[in-house]
Amino acid sequence: MEVICLETDAFYHLIEEVVDRIKEKYSIVKERWIVTDEAMNLLGIKSKTTLQKLRDSGEIRYSQPTKKIILYDRESLYSYLENHAKDTF
Repeated sequence: MEVICLETDAFYHLIEEVVDRIKEKYSIVKERWIVTDEAMNLLGIKSKTTLQKLRDSGEIRYSQPTKKIILYDRESLYSYLENHAKDTF
């Protein structure tokens, strides 16, 4: 049996490369723009009114390509969650 030792940084870089290759091979890509139900699920809310308040206050980014279709920027939802995260003691 052969043992290979890697520094922590090299190990994580290798893991990132493997994940990127798997995503590329299987065409796994998270869409940047997501629909209302996915946005609500990601934020852990059940009310479309709450989602609308977040849109209206400018806390999350959205796009409205047609009158009835509203898409949400996944990264802005992650940023919103991160900005409201509380550190533990």
